This record gives sequence, C-alpha cells and structure tokens, in this order.
Amino acid sequence: MRFPVLILFLSLIAAPVAAITRQTPPTAEARRLQAEFRDERARALRLREEAAEAAREIAVLEGRLTGLRAAVGQDDAVIAGQRARLRELSARETALVARLSQARGRQGRLLSALQMMSRRPPPPLLVPADKAVDTARAAILMQAMAPALQARAQGLADRQAEIVRVRRLSALDSERLFTTESARGDRRAGIEALTVRKTALQAVLKAEAESAERAARVLEARLRSLGAAVPLAEAEIAPAVARLPAGRSRLTPPLAGAPSRRFGSGSSGWSWRAGHADVRAPAAGRVAFAGPLSGWGQVVILDLGPGWRAVISGLDAVSVEAGTRVADGQTLGRTGEDGEAAFELRRDERPVDPGPWLR
Repeated sequence: MRFPVLILFLSLIAAPVAAITRQTPPTAEARRLQAEFRDERARALRLREEAAEAAREIAVLEGRLTGLRAAVGQDDAVIAGQRARLRELSARETALVARLSQARGRQGRLLSALQMMSRRPPPPLLVPADKAVDTARAAILMQAMAPALQARAQGLADRQAEIVRVRRLSALDSERLFTTESARGDRRAGIEALTVRKTALQAVLKAEAESAERAARVLEARLRSLGAAVPLAEAEIAPAVARLPAGRSRLTPPLAGAPSRRFGSGSSGWSWRAGHADVRAPAAGRVAFAGPLSGWGQVVILDLGPGWRAVISGLDAVSVEAGTRVADGQTLGRTGEDGEAAFELRRDERPVDPGPWLR
C-alpha cells in the first residue's frame, strides 16, 4: 500500500511544479515587442561602443593638436629670429651702400681733378705753361692713389655683395619656415575641424543611445504588463544580431513583380522599373534619412536594427520623415514617370543579398 500512496503523493507534488514551469506561448504582440526590445538593446549597445570609439579618436586628435601647437610655437620663435636678422642685415647693407656711395663720390671727384692735370692735359689754353710741372706731379699722384681708392671701393662692394648673399639665404630660410608654418597651420585647421565633427558625432551617438535605452525600457514595461518574458541577457540578444534583426525571417519587396536587376554582377541590390508606383518599406524600422542624394534621387534609409540598414533609392518623392518609425509594408514614397527604384540591404555598411528574405 505504501508504494501506490508514494506515487500518488509524488504526482500531486509534480503537477503544480509542471504547471509552474510550463509557460504560456507568447502572443504575436509579445513576440513583436520582444523583437523590438532586442533591436533597441542591441542598438543602444552598438551606439555606446561607437561613442566610446569616437571619444578615443578625439583623444588622439587632441594629442596631435598639442604636438602641432608646440611645433608651431617653436617655428614662430625661429621666424621671429630670422626677421630680426633680416632687419639687422638690411640696416648694415644700407650703411655700407651709403659709405660706398660716398667713397665712390670722393674718388670720382679726385680723379676728375687729377685728370685736369694728367699726362694728357687739356688744350694749352686751359693749362698755362708754368703749370706743366704741377700737371706731371698730379699724374704721378693719381697713379699712386688710384689703386688704393679702387681697392677700398672694391672692398666695400665685396662686403655689400656678401651682405646681399647672406640676406638672400636668410630670406630663403624664412620662406621655407613660412611654408612649413602655413602647411602646419592648414593641418592644424583640418585636425580641429575633424575634432569638431567627431565631437558632434559623439554627442549624436550618445543621444541616440539614450533614446534607444529609453525605448527599451518602455518595451520592457509593456512586456512585463503582458506577463511576457523580457530578454535581458546579452546572450538572448546576440542571436537576433546574427540573423536579420528582430528575428525577422522575411522582407517585404518594395515593389510588386519581378525585379529588373538582382544582387551580383555589379549590382549591390535589387531594382524594379515602375512608373508612378508606391514603394513600400521592406521591414519595420526607424527612418534614419529621408531626402535627396546626388545621383540617387530621393532616398530613404531605414535602421532595421543593430548594424542593419535598408536603402531605398530612385524615388521621385518621399512620404516619411527622418526620426519616425515605419511599419512593415508602409509606403515610403513614389517613383517618377520612368522611375527605377533600387533596394539595398546593408549590414555594417556592406551590401548583403536580400534575395533569401524576399523570396
């Protein structure tokens, strides 16, 4: 009797446990919310990582800027010294030119005076006979003084030429320094502009990460209110990232009918030729961009989840705005009269063949 009673007792205990461990299968609404929750959690994690990477890049850029500023400061000191040297050389050259001019003037006047009494004197009407002896003496004096005067003038001219040469070399050095300073200034401006853009990107990434985290908290609250499981562990989120995000098993063709071009052979997506046709969203997601792009017509970029993007181009007009969410199959815009809409599926900015999910 004890054995049947024991079996009955154990069965009575196991029944409530089995009832507790069995979970009611989630409804379609719960599955959709769980998929969106995975998307938002994974998106928030990815954005946080990208923001951290942007912060690291900003730190590297700031280090490069510090080095450039120090180098430019040293160049400024060298250039200031070169300018002072140029001013000194210019002043010395000016003084030498004045002294050379005076020496040449004196030499010219002396030679002119001596020429009047040289061995080839002017006509006798100008030099009396009693002055002939003076003329001979003057010629001898001129011959004796002329080499010294010429040597002195040549020495001044040589010094002037040397000053000009040194000044030219100094000017060339300064020009090279100015060129270096200009190049470094341009490089510094480029790094500063890149730093500003990276800082703005970091702020945007942080804001979007916070938005995704808020959305995940809202979805978590809705799941709890429905009594559905909340996939909190990262291991539960990762499988959704490996496939299409949010556990999607299919995509909606943006246009009906057979495509005019498929992925491969130079094509990074699928295309459809259709005039004045509505173009639909291939999946639910957030509009990351909506507007014109040069050479692409009107473009809509959908954020489908962590690392996944849907790019729909070739539209003539769009009917959605950036930042809004769209449902699967919702109209995104229309093609023109002879339009050709293109659809690219991208993961981490690399094109992926959407065929397996469109068929």
